[in-house]
Amino acid sequence: MAAGESAERRIKKKAESLGFTAVGIARADPLGNEPLRLREWLDRGYHASMSWMATSVVKRVDPRQVLRGAKSVISLALNYYTPAEHAKDPRVGKISRYAWGDDYHDVLSARLRSLWTWIEAAFPGAGGTWYVDTGPVMEKAWAARAGIGWIGKHANLITRSHGSWVFLGEIITTVELEPDSPAVDHCGSCTLCIEACPTAAIVQPYVIESERCLSYLTIEHRGPIEGELTNHFEGWIFGCDICQDVCPWNRKFATPTGEDRFAPREGHLEPDLAEWSRLDPVEFRRRFSGSPIQRAKHEGLRRNIQIILQDRKRGEGGL
Repeated sequence: MAAGESAERRIKKKAESLGFTAVGIARADPLGNEPLRLREWLDRGYHASMSWMATSVVKRVDPRQVLRGAKSVISLALNYYTPAEHAKDPRVGKISRYAWGDDYHDVLSARLRSLWTWIEAAFPGAGGTWYVDTGPVMEKAWAARAGIGWIGKHANLITRSHGSWVFLGEIITTVELEPDSPAVDHCGSCTLCIEACPTAAIVQPYVIESERCLSYLTIEHRGPIEGELTNHFEGWIFGCDICQDVCPWNRKFATPTGEDRFAPREGHLEPDLAEWSRLDPVEFRRRFSGSPIQRAKHEGLRRNIQIILQDRKRGEGGL
């Protein structure tokens, strides 16, 4: 440790040594306008069937309700971009880039656990807890407050160094640290993400109606999907990257990840729709063990594939 090195710099250097792409610090004070925005979003029913979003609202906007004596929120980002393109072959489907490789929860959790173990040793008596998309924490809002990036009009966090191709995690701790300056919104007048969304799920800048979002429909939604939305899946069987693919920040600043576990698994770049539609539950669990695709469950993935197959059959004049 260099003489006189600040606590903040020590933590950031350790995070960088563990492979994190970016790290920022915010005071563990209640979020400003986020409570109002969150409640308005929930009141509109835009969270759809994700009922857990409506629970623990107070904790989501105030980390002191999550951890007694919380002083700081350490926000961390990890680049996952892989420079490959989705196939245009009508016989294959599309999977969101974040799900090409291993489950990010596993990758980030291991690194966060290592960082927190180091913090406990470096700051005796420190209390803390950490999350990777698993707790009552508004990760994007905290990343913006900690200066990592800003929330774009497509509601994803955008960083100036890697675009929006980053996973987020955070540590809430009783260690009092000097905060970084909040990020500035650099979306400007650009509306490419809004214009590109095939289901008009971005109902206004920064606001997503989940029931129209392909990522929600193909991953979180349970049961059948009916109506005109099924005509606009555009080959997506798990997630959707359209709003990120058109973002100028991604086109200009996307950088290949250095994490091998995010590299595409065999068949994930070009999922054979016919073959995947025949997977039984046992083979589904075997093939997608440790993959984010498990989130959709066997029934959900099969439903999504059937929607694509039926849509393409209609396009060929078969229905």
